[in-house]
Amino acid sequence: MQIIPSIDLEGGRSRVVYWPGAATGVGAPTDRPERIVERLMAQGARLIHLVDFDGARSGEPGNLEVVGAIASRAAVPLQLAGGVDSEAGIRLAFAAGATRVVLTTAIADRPDDLRACLAVAGDWLAVGLDPRPDRLAAFPWRRHTPPSVEGLVEELVGAGVARLVLSHGGSEPDRERIGTIVRRYEIEVLVAGGVRDLDGLRRLRDLGVAGIILGEAILSGAIDLTTALEAAA
Repeated sequence: MQIIPSIDLEGGRSRVVYWPGAATGVGAPTDRPERIVERLMAQGARLIHLVDFDGARSGEPGNLEVVGAIASRAAVPLQLAGGVDSEAGIRLAFAAGATRVVLTTAIADRPDDLRACLAVAGDWLAVGLDPRPDRLAAFPWRRHTPPSVEGLVEELVGAGVARLVLSHGGSEPDRERIGTIVRRYEIEVLVAGGVRDLDGLRRLRDLGVAGIILGEAILSGAIDLTTALEAAA
């Protein structure tokens, strides 16, 4: 299972300062994304997840310059979310140096756009969704009846999506539901949010999850990246 550090980008900086030694006063804090990635790679990171907050708000990539700066130093793939829900957005992301993209749940209501995005990104495309039924029901769907979690996954997989990012907004991941998705579909399932310790990491590993995306937990030092990589093996 992969452990995927995540950096939230806003205005060309990391929204969370990287300082794993904060509790002991060891090390130097930084909010420079390219420097953070260099340190994460030195600890063994093999894939970096980037969230473009400016892009998510505007609907088009907003931190391409910093993505390029990271790509020029990073010898690992970069997975970008935020502002890439279109063919044009994906092309811009790839040109900047991203190697994977994560589309939002809203793409499920735009099948033509999803097909166009798949034509550009293929297996390097993922769709993010919150699998909690109440959150899915509250999503502003264009369709008359909100889909169930199972129905939406079936729909996306049927359209050709081979990777899902299941986000839980910081709450405990629903292991039963995640396990069902992992067993039922031949897709790559990544889990974002809700993992607070190594035990939670191991429980998802044992379900067959392909990867766990960890943001503030890694950047703050609450979970040590090297230790997490060992636990995921």
